[in-house]
Amino acid sequence: MRELDQMAVIAAKDSQKLNEFIAQHEFFILKSAFKTAKHYVSKNDDEWSIVLVAFSEAIKKYDYERGSFISFAELLIHRSLVDYYRVQGRYSAEIQVDSLEDNAVIEKNDNNLKLEIEAISQVFQSYGFSFMDLAECSPKAKKTKAACGKVVSYLLNKPVLITEMRNSKQLPIKIMEKKTGVPRKIIERHRKFMIAAAEILHGDYPYLSEYLSYIGEEDER
Repeated sequence: MRELDQMAVIAAKDSQKLNEFIAQHEFFILKSAFKTAKHYVSKNDDEWSIVLVAFSEAIKKYDYERGSFISFAELLIHRSLVDYYRVQGRYSAEIQVDSLEDNAVIEKNDNNLKLEIEAISQVFQSYGFSFMDLAECSPKAKKTKAACGKVVSYLLNKPVLITEMRNSKQLPIKIMEKKTGVPRKIIERHRKFMIAAAEILHGDYPYLSEYLSYIGEEDER
């Protein structure tokens, strides 16, 4: 029990596992940033750097005896963003006001992300899991991440398999194991992530797709 909390404790003592743990929880960080910021946060934004630092600090400061790591991390992310926005407000008089056109674009992007999350959540529900489940079922190690990406890339290049997956609500594991060389154990362990990634990348979800941009990169090299 409390496997995730135990992983956080281990990650705090090992820099490699720390990086792997952070990579595994990018969807959780995205959710937490969105919840506090009330708008889409991309990896090019200052907020993204702030929430990553906050999540890292949560790992290092986490006390297993005091409860859930996820709750603690979400609290630190929230506090960090609130502090950041307070500082921005303190110097708001010195900051040039964005044009109405720019604000309209930002507002549109924020709403688009919200719509994407709501839409994809309904898709995931048909498979028996939720958007927030991705925080725990995403691949951890860099090698595993690459293996999952390989399977998803293969799946995306085979429309017939995408159709089969959607009809059966299952991954065609036997075929993917044979064609990609990725062990069945890895495919089964990260089934939810692979389904989610395939649905996001195969569908019309440009904002969510940004967080899966690494998939397919190896094929281009």
